[in-house]
Amino acid sequence: MNLPDIPSLHQPALEAALRHCIDNKTKPLGALGRLEALMLQLGRVLGSETPRLEQPQLVVFAGDHGLTAQGVSAYPGDVTWQMVMNFLAGGAAVSVLARQHGLQLSVVDAGVRCDFEPQPGLLLRKVAPGTADASQGPAMSADQCATALEAGRDVVRGLPGNALLLGEMGIGNTSSAALLLSRLAGLPIERCTGRGTGLGDAALAHKVRVLSGVLALHAHAVEPLQALAALGGFEIATMVGAVLQAAAERRVIVVDGFICGSAVLVAAALRPAVLECCVFAHQSQESGHALMLEHLGVQPLLALDLRLGEGSGAALAWPLLESACRILAEMASFEVAGVSRNAD
Repeated sequence: MNLPDIPSLHQPALEAALRHCIDNKTKPLGALGRLEALMLQLGRVLGSETPRLEQPQLVVFAGDHGLTAQGVSAYPGDVTWQMVMNFLAGGAAVSVLARQHGLQLSVVDAGVRCDFEPQPGLLLRKVAPGTADASQGPAMSADQCATALEAGRDVVRGLPGNALLLGEMGIGNTSSAALLLSRLAGLPIERCTGRGTGLGDAALAHKVRVLSGVLALHAHAVEPLQALAALGGFEIATMVGAVLQAAAERRVIVVDGFICGSAVLVAAALRPAVLECCVFAHQSQESGHALMLEHLGVQPLLALDLRLGEGSGAALAWPLLESACRILAEMASFEVAGVSRNAD
């Protein structure tokens, strides 16, 4: 499989210039806290002391999962295609947030069990109408996985702008995310598995049993792409390709919650430098998400107990990125403002 090369963004001269700029704004050193780290990161990704975010694209990747036949979700599979239509009609939470923040919203049909008519905002990249049941065999073949990865790369190639916000929709996809986290991070599946769309205690215990069986069945699938094909969903695999392409193009990647994080987990296992382009929007209420963020060694911007998905957390965090860029570009330095520095 032909994956893009993604070198490190480390540029000592640019980083020194950015740090000098940030430290000389009219404020005490470090007074803007983690926003200063965000400024530094955005400057590195976009290669500028005054980075500008242009034509941000919020893309929701959608797909169905054969594993739902084992009762791992509180909602029926039809909700996936119904929510795709809701996104396109402008009625979902992420649709509202995209309008509020001026984000272009697109939906990718990576493998929904529905034949959609072409329409504005919908990108048809269906690999198949849903993955196979991973409790019975691989969720997808190696060829299907490669097709999904290339579809994700192709989606990003066709998008304008320099910022990609990730979203997803797929009943059953918290199971795939938990499986990928357990396999790639070496964590017990019970620690990685959460309630998803709202499972009760008995249903959660059943979900853990099913996922334990899936991991045992695919014990040989230990490499990132093997694990992705055996355990993942079409929307996750397509997102992996999108993340790789966006990082190769030095776009800012805003990562939503647990499922989007699982795509980044796979992408980072393949090309570790992708993490330098990723801003993690929030820590979700899904129990495995904190473990995922810890494994990746990253800090999210928000902690709002979200568990909706869709890219809603990424959209909510977006104004912080805009603020970071505006402060770098517009906030005066001590010299320009004529403000005295701390004597120390």
